[in-house]
Amino acid sequence: MAANPGERTRRRLSTGERRDQLLTVGARLFSESPYDEVWIERVAEIAGVSRGLLYHYFPTKRDFFAAVVERESERMLRMTAAVPGVPARTQLGAGLDVYLEYVRTHAHGYRAFHRADAAGDRSVRRVYQRALAAQERQILAALAADPEFGPAVGARPGTKLAVRGWLAFTTAVCLEWLRDPELSQEQVRDLCARALLGVISP
Repeated sequence: MAANPGERTRRRLSTGERRDQLLTVGARLFSESPYDEVWIERVAEIAGVSRGLLYHYFPTKRDFFAAVVERESERMLRMTAAVPGVPARTQLGAGLDVYLEYVRTHAHGYRAFHRADAAGDRSVRRVYQRALAAQERQILAALAADPEFGPAVGARPGTKLAVRGWLAFTTAVCLEWLRDPELSQEQVRDLCARALLGVISP
């Protein structure tokens, strides 16, 4: 008997594809709603899987959230990766534009991530620490390769600490900006750029 033309065969997803699908749904929901208002049942419903299958991949909601944040952190690193041959000053502004746009469009997830870290949640703290270390390495590598900042970066033992402090400063600025958007995105970008340049300039 001929198949119904209106029917579509649903391809079975591999383990990696299914996990990626669930994380994509989670990223959207956590960006749209506060952490406490995102229900695992809703994630499963949108993905078209059972709640039990979702828990097979992620034992708890917090584990699921941590995995979402880790994937988003890796994506952000790729989006802000240094471009060889482009001055660090130029890349700083462009990287902050990408970062701030992400913060603005994923406000709920950004807040939830930092609240969970402050509360001492171990699974999220591990993700947070890995993301922070990766951001530090990326920034330091870009500065070290830059003709303007490279020599000073190599000669200053406190550069790594200064970059880590700047990342904390930028986080605090972004959280306050989300709470009270008095400044425009461009003004926040320039504020953060000046702060970093102030501590690393030769």
